[in-house]
Amino acid sequence: MIKGKTTIAPDVLTTIAKMTTLSIDGVSRMAYDAPNVNRIFHRKSSNGVEIEIEDDTVFANLYVILENDVNIREVSRNIQHYVSRSIAEMVGMPVGRVNVHIVDIDYLEVSEA
Repeated sequence: MIKGKTTIAPDVLTTIAKMTTLSIDGVSRMAYDAPNVNRIFHRKSSNGVEIEIEDDTVFANLYVILENDVNIREVSRNIQHYVSRSIAEMVGMPVGRVNVHIVDIDYLEVSEA
């Protein structure tokens, strides 16, 4: 058996979280400029995703824009569930928390006749 070490770059976790979030029904897009709240305590946001790693546990903040006429609570729970599961299965790291921040809702523009 060959011994060695595997390291996972935070950008890998960011990509997993982002792609998983975008695949969930009801998510329109990521909010690319996360609000500047508690920026001192968080890594720089990348495409609406902030990832922190503490004691090999992943913590994520996701900033999303949802589609119109969706159940916000249900979509948020789906994001939390699937992002947590994807990170745990793909990387093998435990997930401590997935915070979902709804930044806006996409409404279709109605053209005036």
